[in-house]
Amino acid sequence: MTWDTVVIGSGPGGLTAAVALARAGQRVLVLEQHYLPGGWSHSFTLEGHRFSPGVHYVGDIGEGGGIRKIYEGLGLWRDLEFCEMNPDGFDHSIVGRDRIDQPTGLTAWRARLAARFPAERKGIDAYFDVMVRLVSDIGKVEGKLAMPAALTLPFRMPQLVRRGLATLGPLLDRCVDDPLLKAFLGAQCGNHGLAPSEASLAAHAVMLAHYWNGAYYPRGGARSIAKACIKELRRNGGSIHVRTPVRRIVVQRHRAVGVELASGEIVEAGDVVCNADPAVTFGELVPRELCGHELRKVHKMEYSMSFVSAFCVVDMPLRRLGFDSGNYWWYRTSDVDGLYVRMAREMPGAQIDALFLAITSLKDPPDLADGPHTIEMFTFVPYEPFAKWSATEQGHRAPEYVELKRWLGAKMIAAAENVIPGFRRRLRFCEIGTPLTNDFYCRTFRGAAYGTAKTPFQLGPFSFPQRCGIDRLHLCGASTISHGVGGASISGLIAAQHVLGLASRDDCLSPPDGRLRVYPSEHPEQWLSPRLRRRASLLA
Repeated sequence: MTWDTVVIGSGPGGLTAAVALARAGQRVLVLEQHYLPGGWSHSFTLEGHRFSPGVHYVGDIGEGGGIRKIYEGLGLWRDLEFCEMNPDGFDHSIVGRDRIDQPTGLTAWRARLAARFPAERKGIDAYFDVMVRLVSDIGKVEGKLAMPAALTLPFRMPQLVRRGLATLGPLLDRCVDDPLLKAFLGAQCGNHGLAPSEASLAAHAVMLAHYWNGAYYPRGGARSIAKACIKELRRNGGSIHVRTPVRRIVVQRHRAVGVELASGEIVEAGDVVCNADPAVTFGELVPRELCGHELRKVHKMEYSMSFVSAFCVVDMPLRRLGFDSGNYWWYRTSDVDGLYVRMAREMPGAQIDALFLAITSLKDPPDLADGPHTIEMFTFVPYEPFAKWSATEQGHRAPEYVELKRWLGAKMIAAAENVIPGFRRRLRFCEIGTPLTNDFYCRTFRGAAYGTAKTPFQLGPFSFPQRCGIDRLHLCGASTISHGVGGASISGLIAAQHVLGLASRDDCLSPPDGRLRVYPSEHPEQWLSPRLRRRASLLA
């Protein structure tokens, strides 16, 4: 069968593109190599407990938010709901024995920091003033870089011109003296997998702005995003096949005309949207003689760090103990920059020095019972120590690999004690994932958690473009526009825009005929199904 568009990969970028194209009247087929759809927005079950390794919060979901606009404009509001995370602390940053909680709202966040560090008030104001102006300038860029408009950039977007190629570290050093405050402001660099001295200032500003109006979690876990997209895709005549890896993109006369599956079957298409990482696209899927420039770029690009993950269940009354839906960023010392530089180069020594911990059963509780609770933890590691097992089969690797996983898991559990005292004693089970796990399930490149590293010279015009030298082949995903659910979704919308020949990505969206349902944090009983709500009222 010939399709209008074939989409390779069902991550947020691929599914967003597929839904937009199907709603525009195209016949769309999505091909996913994993047995679960969603890419990094998939969920899986272990011993009856749900885990979502790639989504821990989503911003811009409140009234007027950009991601909300996409979800409503694609009709996903019918099947997608969100729970608001703790508005008094959706991110908890713990440095040694000190802690600060980031509240919803930029004004409230600035005020909390100033109250905690009154001697640094002037530097705090300077830091956020730069961030606000930089985000404003970035918002003016889309579609306005053609000549002669580009010549006016220094006058219309002075912050972007001045700081577009800067990193976060120097701004922190210039504005802030207190090492603890500097650590708190750099704690969320884990969202890039980079040290503050390496992370693009512009990318960090956009990430911060994404959460200034609060953070949210998809009801039902990350898979709810993929499920809502698939339902809308099918309502509009599209289709998705899982367990269907693509062997190559078929190119004729320098034009993509379809794909060849691992089974040998050829699927013809007018356009191909590839949600695979460019390192996979040009390293494996496109004939090498047709992508010399792109392949050279792949070899020059640096990729983000990978991580070791731990999926745990603990039998503790965490809500009663004061824990909530916010994420926990823990660092052993205030040298956050040094910790990230070391994690990129070396495996942990005697102990782990940085940990991200999320209690997902408090973000989207299945009921009001206080336990057992599901916990997801991550720490960054280099890929090289795992590379020697990359060609071996998942689930059948050498005993040395299994022992390495056990060793790393023990260190993560020990580090978790700094966030949740008594964690080890009340642990019911723990499953460990490695960079090779990322490669197997999400087809990452060298386990990279965020695609290409978001350094200044790998973003914008220096990143992988969504159009390449092969006609009718369109790219989307974390290594193009940006990473995260939001960045990948926007890249998918732009890919659909290019396929349809529209002037703007917003032209892919319809006027919303419904509203995304968001459950407020202060009324958790509203998250429950009617049956569980009745049960909760009886228990009360």
